[in-house]
Amino acid sequence: MKNVFKKMILAVMTAALVFAAFPATSAFAQGENPPTTNGEVSNEKLEKAWARQLKLYNNLGKGFEDIDAQIAKFQKRIDKAAENGKDVTALQAALDAFEAALKSSKPVYDSLEAIVNAHNGFDADGKVTDAAQAKSTVQALGAKLKEVKSSMDGTGKALREAFKAFREANKPPKSDS
Repeated sequence: MKNVFKKMILAVMTAALVFAAFPATSAFAQGENPPTTNGEVSNEKLEKAWARQLKLYNNLGKGFEDIDAQIAKFQKRIDKAAENGKDVTALQAALDAFEAALKSSKPVYDSLEAIVNAHNGFDADGKVTDAAQAKSTVQALGAKLKEVKSSMDGTGKALREAFKAFREANKPPKSDS
């Protein structure tokens, strides 16, 4: 028994020594674009930020596209539910708030087009041509995107949640057939 215990202690100590010989953290080589100092941003980061912002801009455009038809579709669903005797006051309030927010944020969205079309500091492919201009363009577009988001004030999410709550509250009863 004493011999087995000594062998187990020896094995544990050997394993601990092997693991201690290797570092616990990884070291990474510095990339092509080293981190900059003095608040400067690398061209790669600017290009990624620009691409991300353009994607947001395009997605917003799809959302604003034919919005009157979407609102009419929602209104038709609400009217049909009201005709069936359902309480639609929360739905109607959420739709009205969403519509008002859309109308107030549409001019802000439209002003984004000038920044995107000018794309100061970037070429047509989204590559940085002038880092200082690119940085100010990214900042300006970011500020406008935040303005659109704040003017919407979460009304889109509130509308989705209102419809979800309405569906949950008005589920058809389960049949036992």
